Amino acid sequence: MSKLEKELKDSHFVITSEIAPPKGPDLKEFFEAARAIKDRVVSVNVTDNQRSMMRLSSLVASHFLIKEGIEPIYQLACRDRNRLALQSDLLGAAALGIENILPLTGDPVKAGDQPEAKGVFDFHSIRLMETVQKLCQGLSDSGTKLNASCRFFVGGAVDPNRFGSEAFEKKLKEKVAAGAKFFQSQPVYDWGKAKALKALADTLGVKVLFGVILIKSAKQARFLNKIPGIVIPEDLIEKFEKAHRPLEVGVAYAAEEIKRFQDFAHGVHVMTVGREDLVPAILDQAAL
Repeated sequence: MSKLEKELKDSHFVITSEIAPPKGPDLKEFFEAARAIKDRVVSVNVTDNQRSMMRLSSLVASHFLIKEGIEPIYQLACRDRNRLALQSDLLGAAALGIENILPLTGDPVKAGDQPEAKGVFDFHSIRLMETVQKLCQGLSDSGTKLNASCRFFVGGAVDPNRFGSEAFEKKLKEKVAAGAKFFQSQPVYDWGKAKALKALADTLGVKVLFGVILIKSAKQARFLNKIPGIVIPEDLIEKFEKAHRPLEVGVAYAAEEIKRFQDFAHGVHVMTVGREDLVPAILDQAAL
């Protein structure tokens, strides 16, 4: 059982964070970022060509986190692989001792730095979750027997900003039926929707870690608002525009968000977008 699974089962307030693999083979900065948060979070997401930007393999980066004594959450996007490659990477993850898996459909290729690339999308996230469950039963997706079963703790992504629609609830339930045991959300600033999502998760027997993103400036906030699933309120952006030290405001605001989530949530997923060195400061201000 992974540390993440145990902490969630024991109903602790769980903190996760994330790191993007480097854009090249040099891992120095990646290790520096990992060490900055090593003792402050339960597990660390390793993104998989996030926003369709080419980077070092998330599987390889997850392996190096384990060697550093850090538990990874291995993100695996359907965008870049067909079902054979997806299964091969999952078997590789199992062989390397990676236990936490976050299957994703993947961002559109045209949004990235190589828009001429072809998106594969042989599977979508729910279909990949179903395949993960087969691997955990000792079977390939086609039903052939493996020489051993995999053991994965499966998560899913969720956008609380879409809460309230039939399509949202249907998709969430489909992910749970496909094997998702926990969810990590996009940043959310509507507390009513956050609490309603947590209540729905409780009825489904799963956990939700709500996204908390470090906003460093008004310019960054406006850029983030262009990313699907992220909605930063205009009044908050104006607050950063008026701030003399916007980064300090961002750290304090992220800490306040975490404090509010502590009152009702299963945990938080802290995203600092390249400033992993500030995770300790955020958690210190949140008294965690």
